[in-house]
Amino acid sequence: MRRYSGNACSILVRLAFSLTASSSVMPKIISDSLWELATAEVQHQESEEETVSDRTVFLMGSKAGGKTSILLRCLERDEAPKPTLALEYTFGRRARGHNTPKAIAHLWELGGGTSLSDLVQIPITSVSVSCLSVILVLDLSKPNDLWVTMEKLLQAVQTQVDKVFSQAAQAHKSKAGTKNQPFVHPAARVLPKDYPDRELISPFPVPLLIIGSKYDLFQDFDSEKKKVVSKTLRFIAHYHAASLIFTSIKSESLMSKIKSFFSHLAFGLDRGKTLSSDLSKALIIPAGSDSFSQIGPPSVTDVDITSLHAKNPKDLWRKVYEHVFPHENASEQKELKDPSKDPQYSEPQIDAMRAQKDQELEQYKKNAAKSWKGLELET
Repeated sequence: MRRYSGNACSILVRLAFSLTASSSVMPKIISDSLWELATAEVQHQESEEETVSDRTVFLMGSKAGGKTSILLRCLERDEAPKPTLALEYTFGRRARGHNTPKAIAHLWELGGGTSLSDLVQIPITSVSVSCLSVILVLDLSKPNDLWVTMEKLLQAVQTQVDKVFSQAAQAHKSKAGTKNQPFVHPAARVLPKDYPDRELISPFPVPLLIIGSKYDLFQDFDSEKKKVVSKTLRFIAHYHAASLIFTSIKSESLMSKIKSFFSHLAFGLDRGKTLSSDLSKALIIPAGSDSFSQIGPPSVTDVDITSLHAKNPKDLWRKVYEHVFPHENASEQKELKDPSKDPQYSEPQIDAMRAQKDQELEQYKKNAAKSWKGLELET
């Protein structure tokens, strides 16, 4: 007895109605051809579903820099943003075409600024890295923390991606007959031969978008300081073959540009051709549309660049930037590894109960210590 799947039965019924309505052929004669047609249709749909490639987008950046707000706007979700607790996951869907499965984007958001950078190993795996993109959100209104945040988070991602690639290379070598064959990970990023300054840059291993948030506050900065921040971010973006865009959730026009870049990374859509490199305006610079000659040297007036003794161009830009925007309280920076002690995650009732339990624990430790001392005296 022939068994029918749910999809095949549904398709079989539709085909039967269409054939009997337009043909006088006896049902007994057409039954086998109906089943063959239904089976072929199911197989076609299943093959289309298998070819759908899900993408992963990993958002990270400045603490309270607006990552969640930007993500919600890109997904067109009308809800109030909440502080991100450690690492949060959501997803987005977008229609690919008529009668085709929707494209799915897996979206991860890292909270806590740089304090929880170790969690990058969760969204960046051997499975996700082949279709992974990274969005780095930097708070333009806090330029003194900008370089440290950027450097630490990018380094964390770079290390994890290199680790995944290394594990894949080791697995390749362990296979019979491949020991002496060079291995290049399928997800390894390869730039076009005509990419600007191709021999001078260090491309990020996966597509990278750098977003300068809170541009509405940044606009009120001194013009020379804005110039330093803008040129530095242009250099970093081009050095890593990344795209750069400034935005504000208060500006619909800028947010529409962000949505285009996001849809490009999450769903493979066209990111648009808008380009704005005017330092007096919000920067919109797609990857590959800038160059070191257009960016020029670091902007500084009160220090001799040759006296900075930089190891390489990136180190020179860092020293110039930190000369203008020194990292505040650098010696006192102690990142919170325990989110429960972070003020932005405070819960009065739970915190009060936690404090009570902590006191009880301390009292128990003291009592236990006294009992042990008593035992030692008796011994």
